[in-house]
Amino acid sequence: MNWIEVSLEVDGEAAEAVADVLHRYGHQGVAIEQAGFPSEVWPDEIPPADSLIVRAYFPDDDRAAAAQQQLREALYFMSRLYPIPEPVFNVVQEEDWAEAWKKHYHPVRLGRRLYIRPAWAEVDDQRADDIMLVLDPGMAFGTGTHPTTQLCLLSIEDLFADWSAGEVLDLGCGSGILGIAALKLGAGAVLGLDIDPLAVTNTQENAARNGVADRITVQQGSLELLRESGRQFDLLLVNILAKVIIQLVGGGLADTLRAGGKAIFSGIIEDQADEVEAALRTAGLTPVRRRIQGDWVVIEARK
Repeated sequence: MNWIEVSLEVDGEAAEAVADVLHRYGHQGVAIEQAGFPSEVWPDEIPPADSLIVRAYFPDDDRAAAAQQQLREALYFMSRLYPIPEPVFNVVQEEDWAEAWKKHYHPVRLGRRLYIRPAWAEVDDQRADDIMLVLDPGMAFGTGTHPTTQLCLLSIEDLFADWSAGEVLDLGCGSGILGIAALKLGAGAVLGLDIDPLAVTNTQENAARNGVADRITVQQGSLELLRESGRQFDLLLVNILAKVIIQLVGGGLADTLRAGGKAIFSGIIEDQADEVEAALRTAGLTPVRRRIQGDWVVIEARK
């Protein structure tokens, strides 16, 4: 059986809504990447996330024509509220579909020392002080090409320049990229939580690739699991969505952070940042910095 790839190039404000539509039809999730992202990136050269590519795959079977029409209609009605381009459809051969998206994912330098390398790629420019993150994200979120992940990684690198976290919580761990980066930058231990069992498996596999499997525990679950355990952490990493962050903070997420601890919140569109910061303050967390890339914002906070 062949597969159909559907993709749209949109701005950051539209990406979340388009991804939600594609998720209704896509097989095992949706991929979001920054269009035209260069392989060499320094802190003062990060390009704005003006353009993101959202991709999904669905079977090329007897339901494909109806699925394409339904998808076109859903995107059309969305375009009445916000400009959305026409989706691009391509047929992908059975033997190629699972690997098709990988051709868009290349080694990326980020910040001062971080170097993200896909597990299937070879590099010949590794420097002695590079912190290499070797990843196969599979169908989990977190390749390092999305602005929300990039901003989190930059925040983590800067935090660990003059501070060390003994215990870290990576909530919604996806591919595990954030928790693995924290460990390689000096964290003592990481608990990765995700509601998706595929993400749990993927994080475990990536931890093994990076030689940190003995310092990371990965479980399926969310805030409820933490509330029951009473555990607290020195650093929280939360790269989800603004509305989910607000719900989690209102549900007691701040209680899992030790006094003096720090938190990084991402997945936030710029016009949502004030609302997120208000929720953080209500929960006893103090926002101390915003990082902005295009339409996306990371908020750093402390307790």
